[in-house]
Amino acid sequence: MIQTVIKRDGRVVGYNEEKIKAAIRKAMLQTPLGEDEALIQKISDRIGVAGDEQMTVEAIQDRVELELMKSPRKEVAKKYIAYRDQRSIARRAKTRDIFLEIIEAKNNDITRENANMNTDSPAGMMMKFASETTKPFVDDYLLSQEARDAVRNGYLHIHDKDYYPTKSLTCVQHPLDNILRHGFVAGHGESRPAKRIETASVIACISLETAQNEMHGGQAIPAFDFYLAPFVRSSFVEEVKKVEQMTGEDYSDLYDVEMDDFVSRPLDGLKGRERALQHAVNSTVSRVHQSMEAFIHNMNTIHSRGGNQVVFSSINYGTDTSAEGRCVIRELLASTYEGVGNGATAIFPIQIWKKKRGVNYEPSDRNYDLYRLACKVTARRFFPNFVNLDASFNHHEKWQADDPKRYLYEIATMGCRTRVFENRYGEKTSVGRGNLSFSTINIVRIAIECMAIQNLSERVERFFAKLDEVLEITARQLCDRFDFQKTAYAKQFPLLMSRLWVGADKLSPSDTIESVMNQGTLGIGFIGLAEALVALTGKHHGESEEAQKLGLRIVGHMRSRVNEFCERYNHNFSVLATPAEGLSGKFTAKDRRSFGIIPGVTDKAYYTNSNHVPVYYHCSPRHKARVEGPYHELTRGGHIFYVEIDGDATHNPDAISDIVDLMDKHNIGYCSVNHNRNRCMECGYEDAQENLEVCPKCGSRHIDKLQRITGYLVGTTDRWNSAKLAELADRVVHK
Repeated sequence: MIQTVIKRDGRVVGYNEEKIKAAIRKAMLQTPLGEDEALIQKISDRIGVAGDEQMTVEAIQDRVELELMKSPRKEVAKKYIAYRDQRSIARRAKTRDIFLEIIEAKNNDITRENANMNTDSPAGMMMKFASETTKPFVDDYLLSQEARDAVRNGYLHIHDKDYYPTKSLTCVQHPLDNILRHGFVAGHGESRPAKRIETASVIACISLETAQNEMHGGQAIPAFDFYLAPFVRSSFVEEVKKVEQMTGEDYSDLYDVEMDDFVSRPLDGLKGRERALQHAVNSTVSRVHQSMEAFIHNMNTIHSRGGNQVVFSSINYGTDTSAEGRCVIRELLASTYEGVGNGATAIFPIQIWKKKRGVNYEPSDRNYDLYRLACKVTARRFFPNFVNLDASFNHHEKWQADDPKRYLYEIATMGCRTRVFENRYGEKTSVGRGNLSFSTINIVRIAIECMAIQNLSERVERFFAKLDEVLEITARQLCDRFDFQKTAYAKQFPLLMSRLWVGADKLSPSDTIESVMNQGTLGIGFIGLAEALVALTGKHHGESEEAQKLGLRIVGHMRSRVNEFCERYNHNFSVLATPAEGLSGKFTAKDRRSFGIIPGVTDKAYYTNSNHVPVYYHCSPRHKARVEGPYHELTRGGHIFYVEIDGDATHNPDAISDIVDLMDKHNIGYCSVNHNRNRCMECGYEDAQENLEVCPKCGSRHIDKLQRITGYLVGTTDRWNSAKLAELADRVVHK
């Protein structure tokens, strides 16, 4: 007798004969004689009694076919078989439709989920085929029932779910010095230690590219200037030796000469040792510049993940005050300002200036001149962004100005906004660490479900109760994923788990990564604080002090609960101000289907990213900073503050430094500045006009309109999904 049934998705459920009877009845109704309840019951009884204790759905349906073929109603059997075929086709129809859209290179939200990925290429298509078929597998076999329900009902989004079965981690800050000093072996390739600046530049690229193939998130270098500085000196020594060979003179005393700076100058009037020194400096600076050009060019042309995606890369710099470090910074900025190719703005790496008082922020600081150059470059090229080492939550008690390895105690960030610094299980640092995985909560849906409660206090308390329920589910889901990830072997990540991740040098290839994984973080993100506040109070935090108080209470509560999860589960949990791209419209569309269009809540095609003031809200940069700044201390898994400025910023670097000043004043951790930048792809003409369609110089319509989608740039909006395009159309200038 049948007791349980194995469904197609692997779940085991109780046997229900009514489903068999209903299917036979549908087949009978398609025949001239119609239904026969006595025969339906007879066949159902035979199958239920004669069947095994546990059977699959397919095996039961085979029995139904046999019983119908043995009955007087053979025409019903034919209809039933046809019905099974139709149901099988219907189950495959969604996958078929998705595949056809990928094959036909249609521009939709499936193929444009990630603007950094070219899904029109063969490699991109293969990635999307794999992605769209892997996600259902994760839902059916790797998620708990409560997590599956939370996702299905629109409360939770699991990021990079298609990579879930691979056990890969999200991101890492590369300790590049390990590779530059010792080299590495990854797969069939081998890299020897670097000796000169050109090699160091190339190895930096290879490190980022190789790790990108082992992880599902981005790659970053936390101290680009410090890591490359020694190779400026070694290259300088090579240049001095070349002078020795040309002149026959001994200039070995110059090998370790103390330098205030490496700056190119004319050789006119210089003789002897002084001329030899300046010649070596000029040649060194030229090599550094070319190396920085090559690095930027490579990061915009080298593809990873099967060849469909440029490396999602970031570099942090700005605090190395040595002559060699300053040379790296200066030439990197100069190369960025010049652009790549025919003068185009480089999309990657995302460059991040580490702003620090006493180092580069005030006029008396050693690197202040380079900070001003950084502002000039940002005014034209959008990068660098700025991370604030002076923010109260970015301080490190071990940081010392005279420590040659002080970068170990400086916060570094991923360009998208991910932040890793605090650590319950080792040294507080960004180096060699990253995020393990993260999931985002739809706080807007929770707020909408509480709107019917008339009393504000009761409405808010009910919101927090429901939020707690979803937070608990999210924490358990992340722990489940952690337990799955930790079973991976070090050999599955040959570079990451040999040279990059903290503690990985102690692992053998056959060891699991469990012993070192806890160095990373588990992020609980949120989306739509503004819309949630409108649902709860009628206004968002940009327009109401009461809403702002509630917003801080909500995110503060999430921070408190995350701290509890750290203690309960012994993991590095953190709150993340989610950088929603593909997610930006998914929650909204589902909530609109459930609740309809609610003004200020579901009336847009997107929810506002994390704790931002809505993009359509007119306010000054100062007001935006005052509102958003307090959330940065609460969202230590990552955050970003951005400002939209109007006009041509190219000749106004002070506009950039004014925004950085707001960071300093309002304790903001990380920021970027957006502005208009158009470039003609035919003749290279640039300007800052809005909605430029035709080049005023050559008449071309091939215009590159540079835009920032979350924390990174995209040279064309062709790869943006519909929700992000709607958000882009709504963005207003902050003035």
